[in-house]
Amino acid sequence: MMILNALQPQDNSISEPESIEKTLSIIELIKSGGTAGQFIIMILFVLLLVALYIYFERLLTIKSASNIDPNFMNEIRDHVSHGRIEAASLRCAKDNSPVSRLIQKGISRIGRPLADINSAIENAGKLEVYNLEKNVSVLATISGAAPMIGFLGTVIGMILSIFEIANSGGQIDIKLLADGLYTAMTTTVAGLVVGIVAYIAFNHLVSRTNKVVYKMEANSVEFLDLLNEPAH
Repeated sequence: MMILNALQPQDNSISEPESIEKTLSIIELIKSGGTAGQFIIMILFVLLLVALYIYFERLLTIKSASNIDPNFMNEIRDHVSHGRIEAASLRCAKDNSPVSRLIQKGISRIGRPLADINSAIENAGKLEVYNLEKNVSVLATISGAAPMIGFLGTVIGMILSIFEIANSGGQIDIKLLADGLYTAMTTTVAGLVVGIVAYIAFNHLVSRTNKVVYKMEANSVEFLDLLNEPAH
């Protein structure tokens, strides 16, 4: 019994080898991805910066365009009804929004047939919509191209991994294969992240733009109705 008790502490000191926890570092994966992987990651990063710049720049522009004075059309109605055409035009110039520019275009055509005024407003509206949607299509392109660029990096990484295994003399190195797969999938994840960000940004801008376009159409119809009132 004494011998067993003396040996007991030695048995407790013997433990299984500690498992080393391997952390997954994105920076290390990018660095180990080779020239091709790093180049693709760099392209995706640039696309992300472009997408974010376009989103915030367009968002501020659309937000500014959607700020319309609630009393704007009431003032225009009052000026036009009393024949103060120049005052109405000056009021539009003071507001300087897509809606006011459309109304100003219509005011400048007062005296001509209603169809000509309507045509002038429609043409001006197309130009305003074009200005609002400027560069927004780039977001749609990025949302579709970024995942494909990421998949391209994955395919390149897989090809390089298979090439290394083929040149290993028939002995498959599991660690080499795992590292290659990590590196290959990194570009896919990066491409999907950039694509998702650009897709969400694109749809949000389209939704905000549609609201501004609706306000433009509603105010244009109200202005045309105002010009058509004396005919009743």
